[in-house]
Amino acid sequence: MSWPEVDFESLFATPSRNGVYKSQDHHGSGVPIVNMGELFAFNRIGDQAMSLIRMSDAEMDKSGLIDGDLLFGRRSLVEEGAGKCSMVYKPTGSLTFESSIIRVRLDRTVADPEFFFNYFRSPIGRSRIRAIVGGAAVKGIRGSDLKLIKVHLPPLDEQIAIRHFVAVYDDLIATNQRRIALLEDAARRLYREWFVHLRFPGHDSVPVKAGVPEGWQKGTAHDFVSILSGGTPKTGIEHYWGGEIPFFTPKDSPDAFYVLGTEKTLTETGLSTCNSRLFAKNTTFITARGTVGKIALAQKPMAMNQSCYALVPKQDYDNLFLFTAIKDAVEHFKQVAVGGVFDAIVVDTFKIIPFVLPDTDVTRAFGNTVRPLFEQVETLLLQNQQLARVRDLLLPKLMSGQLDVSGIRLAEEVAA
Repeated sequence: MSWPEVDFESLFATPSRNGVYKSQDHHGSGVPIVNMGELFAFNRIGDQAMSLIRMSDAEMDKSGLIDGDLLFGRRSLVEEGAGKCSMVYKPTGSLTFESSIIRVRLDRTVADPEFFFNYFRSPIGRSRIRAIVGGAAVKGIRGSDLKLIKVHLPPLDEQIAIRHFVAVYDDLIATNQRRIALLEDAARRLYREWFVHLRFPGHDSVPVKAGVPEGWQKGTAHDFVSILSGGTPKTGIEHYWGGEIPFFTPKDSPDAFYVLGTEKTLTETGLSTCNSRLFAKNTTFITARGTVGKIALAQKPMAMNQSCYALVPKQDYDNLFLFTAIKDAVEHFKQVAVGGVFDAIVVDTFKIIPFVLPDTDVTRAFGNTVRPLFEQVETLLLQNQQLARVRDLLLPKLMSGQLDVSGIRLAEEVAA
């Protein structure tokens, strides 16, 4: 199957447009604004929590967003981020976008927005974006170059058929993400019910002394948690890297409880040459520099770099209690993070974080209660990983016309 290639601009309903820039006194109220953070975090943008900016009706006429608008990142510190494409998807109200983003609104009589969103996250679309990336310290693209790139143009009915097929995968992933959020919220609520509001099983029969139930210990996180550092092998030594040991860094921080995999891996030789050790499954990690205060559980044994800490119970209490307690305290960690160029969490930070250690049996009861929730989260994350892997394997062939969707297994069959 061979599709014609056309200038991207020929599919525009209106000229492409850069977003708005306003002084700080215009921020804090008004219309939600899509910033680069949302662009990099989400493929579909619509109802996420966002910053607000005051906009006039005339400004919204020029710089508003509607369902199906494509958003391209103009700037990025890393080349992979330049030109990253997201799509506005069923927004529940008015939206605008910041000046580091380019908006493209397609003519729906010839171009299906979701097809082209998928096109630009496929290898063929990404390669065409990479060809127009420029800049030294900061990588970026220009709207004047974006409009001139060549894109494949299938017939509209084929675009829609392909879009529907890929959407089955994306919708399954999104459904699982909503289920994950509910499970995580249930675990957080249970933690607060037991250990903040002190309505744990049997609480009626336990007297409270000095603000904590009898048998509980009060102190700081440093009193009850071992804070273990990581390390990085020398770069450029080939036999240190590319092995089977996941190597966790702040870049690998997940949005959900578990970190499933990492960008880099080590060999056993590489691990032996650095200050990290192999941390067991369900070890709690906290990012300490750069991206500060992201909390994750290791889904499998993995090593860790020096921009993170591994947190291990000093006493015999349940590790899921530790993870949930640290997760609950994360905003406090961020508030007291210190640093010159970057905020950072240091070992002494843990000495000023209040920490109440319940009776060991209570932590174990909590762990037994929430463990099924964590196991479900893990299962759904692994399922999403597999769904995304299959989708991403299919995208290049779908976007180049090499594959007819009628002969492909449905995503429901993969998820079963």
